[in-house]
Amino acid sequence: MLDLKLIRQKPDWAKQKLAERQIDPKEIDDLLELDARRRKLIIETETLKKQRNEVSKEIAQVKRNKGNADEQIAEMKNVGSQIKDLDAQLEVLNENVRYILVRLPNYPDDSVPVGKDDTTSREERKVMTPRKFDDFEPQAHWDIGEKLGILDFKRAAKVSGSRFVYYKGLGARLERAIYNFMLDEHQKEGYEEILPPYLVNNDSMFGTGQFPKFTDDTYTVLDEENPLTLIPTAEVPLTNYYRDDILDESQLPVYFTALTPCFRSEAGSAGRDTRGLIRMHQFNKVEMVKYVKPETSWDELEKLTADAEEILQKLKLPYHVITLSSGDASFTSAKTYDLEVWMPEQKTYREISSCSNCTDFQARRAKIRYRDADGKLHYVHTLNGSGLAVGRTVAAILENYQNADGSVTIPEVLVPYMGGVTKITGEK
Repeated sequence: MLDLKLIRQKPDWAKQKLAERQIDPKEIDDLLELDARRRKLIIETETLKKQRNEVSKEIAQVKRNKGNADEQIAEMKNVGSQIKDLDAQLEVLNENVRYILVRLPNYPDDSVPVGKDDTTSREERKVMTPRKFDDFEPQAHWDIGEKLGILDFKRAAKVSGSRFVYYKGLGARLERAIYNFMLDEHQKEGYEEILPPYLVNNDSMFGTGQFPKFTDDTYTVLDEENPLTLIPTAEVPLTNYYRDDILDESQLPVYFTALTPCFRSEAGSAGRDTRGLIRMHQFNKVEMVKYVKPETSWDELEKLTADAEEILQKLKLPYHVITLSSGDASFTSAKTYDLEVWMPEQKTYREISSCSNCTDFQARRAKIRYRDADGKLHYVHTLNGSGLAVGRTVAAILENYQNADGSVTIPEVLVPYMGGVTKITGEK
């Protein structure tokens, strides 16, 4: 959530930065108009309440002196009625201000390319040269997986619907090998492994920015007293771990990593990636989350991205890094690096990780602060990154490590996690 005080102080700057996120400047004008009315009402209400307190003391004094306070009592009844009316108006204005404020995205950092979609995103670097398939045409990962008997989309569709999958045999072993490898690597870099809840409440979804704007993208258990939502990413329970807390400066930075299933309705993605492991309703992902001090957050973003890149480098999967444009970055992000892995069958790069600095945007929503050495309170900066999306990593391995005979070679770093298996051949 944005700092309303900063918007008041620098309205033109706020309009300019949010225009880079496709936000109409009129929304800021509307917000400031409502806020001005709200602040005026607060002053009026406080003045009347002060008057009521003073007159109440006078009434008490008159009564102690056996005097007649009927006139003051009548006046206070009128003042009380005015206060009640103003409080009702103030409640509506508070809600209207909040309605706009919680739906405004984070400001893009000045280093982010400005544009309305991914066509203006900027490539930062390419790492490793994609393999050339001179002796055979590379197959799609879903065809490879089905022929090897390690992926079953048809039976998953029968049981659950489209965009679900059964992993079988060495396919299930490969998925497990990948996420165990990722977790081990992140622990080496100082991340504490967490096994979080997979269902979270509305406050948690609000804290990380999924609610109220993106409710259609989630699966929610409808319980009027305690609605719970299946997590779309481990970012939600990990970032909300310290919701409403005040940390000591000495506790920072905090690094968390977690493997969780992720659940997404993929609203609005009809017709895209209907086959394969790229866009599923349920998938595993290893997530990294950081809580840091504001002055270190940009260095921490570079380190977070490097930690995700290291997984791809050790798996020897070609990829490139792009900085998302202002119009393509997520709602909460001030800057996002996307890592996109090379997919030979499609002859293109596909997203496998997003690493974002959310600055104090989530911390304001979730009320996550720290106390410095002087006792002053500050909002932490939160960062998150995929380290990596496991199903997409499976897809990338199947396509990049496929052989002419239909088998798939296991990346060297995963062989110990595969119990010594070096190749998936489909033979039992």
